[in-house]
Amino acid sequence: MSASKLPQEPGEDPIRPHVFDGIAEYDKRLPNWWLLTLYVSIFFAIGYWMWSQHFRRDTDGQRVEATVQELRAAKLAAAGAFDDAALWAMSRSASILAAGEATYQTTCASCHGAKLEGGIGLNLADGDWVHGGTPADIMKVVNEGVLVKGMPAWGPVLGPKKTAEVVAFILSKHPAP
Repeated sequence: MSASKLPQEPGEDPIRPHVFDGIAEYDKRLPNWWLLTLYVSIFFAIGYWMWSQHFRRDTDGQRVEATVQELRAAKLAAAGAFDDAALWAMSRSASILAAGEATYQTTCASCHGAKLEGGIGLNLADGDWVHGGTPADIMKVVNEGVLVKGMPAWGPVLGPKKTAEVVAFILSKHPAP
C-alpha cells in the first residue's frame, strides 16, 4: 500500500510519501528543545573555536615551550647545583620568580626595599655590585652574609632552595649576559 493510500485522520500529522516493509513514517518536526540544543551546541562550538584559535595570545607551541621551561627550572631548583648558568635559567622561570619574590618580600624588603631600590641595605636593581655581580657571588653573599655591613647570613635560615629562588628573583631584574 502506498503512503498516499494510507488512511489518515483529520488533525493527524502528515505521513511521508514512502513506505518500507509496509511501514510508513510520520512527517513530524523535531521538538523545539532538541532544535534549541542543536543550535546552542553549534554556537558554542564556533565560539570555542574562535576563542581557542584566534583570541588567545599564546599558541599551543608557546604553551608547550613555557611548560618545558618550567620543568627545566624545577629540575634545576631540585638539583641543588646552583652555578651561574643554573641561576640565570632559574631567573627566567615564572614559578621560581613568584616563590623568590615572596621570600624576598618577607625577608629582604625591609632592608633592600620592596622594589630592590635600597634603603638600609644596598640597591639591588642597579648594575653596581659591591661584593661581586655574578650569580655565584650574589648567592655567596646571601648565604654567608656580610656581617661587617650588617647583612645577616640567610643561608642557614632559608635553606639552599629558597636562597636560590631569592637570587633568581634579584637576577630577573637584570639583563642576562
